[in-house]
Amino acid sequence: MAHGKETPRQKMIGMMYLVLTALLALNVSKEAVEAFKLVDEGLTKTTANFVAKNELIYQDFAEKAVSNPVKAGPWKRRADEVKQRADELINYIQDLKLEIVTKAEGKDSEAVAGGQIHTREIKKIDENNIPSEVLIGADQNGKAYDLKALIVDFREFIMNDIVAVEAVNIRESIANSLNTDDYTEKDGSRVSWEIHNFHALPLVAVVTILSKIQVDIRNAEAETLNYLYNQIEAGSFKFNKLVPTVIPNSNYILRGNEYRAEVFIAATDTTQKPRIMVGNYDSTVTADGVVTYQMVGDFTELPIDKNGRGIYSVKPGSLGSRRWGGLIRLQAPDGSMVDYPFRSTYQVAEASLVVSPTKMNVFYSGLDNPVDISVPGVAEDKIRVSLSRGTIRKVSGSSYIVRPGRAGKPDVIVNVIAEVDGVQRRMPPKPFRVKNVPDPVAQVAGRERGDISKAELMAQAGIFAVMKDFDFELSFRITGFKISINDRGYTVEEESNSNRITEAQRQLLDRLRRGDQVVFQDIRAVGPDGNTRPLPPVILKLN
Repeated sequence: MAHGKETPRQKMIGMMYLVLTALLALNVSKEAVEAFKLVDEGLTKTTANFVAKNELIYQDFAEKAVSNPVKAGPWKRRADEVKQRADELINYIQDLKLEIVTKAEGKDSEAVAGGQIHTREIKKIDENNIPSEVLIGADQNGKAYDLKALIVDFREFIMNDIVAVEAVNIRESIANSLNTDDYTEKDGSRVSWEIHNFHALPLVAVVTILSKIQVDIRNAEAETLNYLYNQIEAGSFKFNKLVPTVIPNSNYILRGNEYRAEVFIAATDTTQKPRIMVGNYDSTVTADGVVTYQMVGDFTELPIDKNGRGIYSVKPGSLGSRRWGGLIRLQAPDGSMVDYPFRSTYQVAEASLVVSPTKMNVFYSGLDNPVDISVPGVAEDKIRVSLSRGTIRKVSGSSYIVRPGRAGKPDVIVNVIAEVDGVQRRMPPKPFRVKNVPDPVAQVAGRERGDISKAELMAQAGIFAVMKDFDFELSFRITGFKISINDRGYTVEEESNSNRITEAQRQLLDRLRRGDQVVFQDIRAVGPDGNTRPLPPVILKLN
């Protein structure tokens, strides 16, 4: 029986069981063995009482699970599993009792009725061969060995899967009542649990011992149920301070939008400080549907003020929407640690000064024009951007790339639709002029004009187009040019269909003497917009 939870009747039955077991060891008369019938009847009634009381607890579990499935549901599922395991073990033991009695007295035994054993009607109370045959077996392969394995399995299920290690008293009681350790005889020798309980004992004694094991199982079931039932409220927090709290929908409101805030009372417990951890976390769902959380990777633990509130402070280095969150860890009344996840967002924007140089709102045709687009107080993922002509694509955050249509009229319009408090709002459109990229200049040896030595001129491989004083990095490709010199009063020209100086052009350059002039003219270049542009000539004089 469970220590500290026995009624006077249970204690009396336990004492009788111990006394009669001692008498059996002395091989006393048949009249003494008859007393086992009384003990077994008492044990059977005790088992019935446990069943009735346990059934009331199961009904309470069912009612609480209906009224609060989130809070009581997981504990009810565990209780149902305990009931299933206990019933299976009780039924197995009852089948052993029926098998022993019917094998000793036949199927028509008056002691067997409706699946129950009436010990007062057992005739062969001192039969000691059949119980050993059924439970021990000729080669010690009887059903007592299976029974021990089932008891161990039931005990380990309760100890490992149901009752927490902090519940020391309950665990000790269950471990003692369902103990299956080997037995030490008076002479110091060790015998197995099976031999000690069932070997060469009278039938009625074996039946009584099996009934005693059934009582122990029901008692372990009752203690486990009471533990689980208490867990429904054990995790409920007790708060001792109420704090008025205001949470606005946003601290950044656009003109014309609605300011909305939640106003409520928050309960806190000033007797304990929570742990507030900021960082990434993960969740796991256990077999009984309980969600557990754990931090992942590096995280920051917030300092806690005297009111139990964490202080989060950060200086973000970039603009846009920022998400953060973590876990709040509290100690529940039952001593376990409970984690509550939280998430929040905030916007990082520049100072409120805005200067818009309207005359400089320009996109260049044929180029990737970088542009930042944002709406103060609105998250980046709540903004949709479109272009009246051309294409626009998001790069990251508030950064976009614009490829406008052809230069000229009409202007390109940037349209923005922002989701504010769940409502799609169209922002004022922004017009941009579209211009062609300015022409580059042609250079030979880094010069557009001026003096050059013949050696340096002959060392050049070609002519190049260079963008000067332009913020975009882009390149023009020379597609052709002519070299023109004056040779003995005649103008001589040679053409190239690339930016490379041809062999014929190089022969012309070789004719030059000090003071002679060479002209690179009819220069053609193609830019990123695909259009061919004529460039001014490059005029050099040999020194």
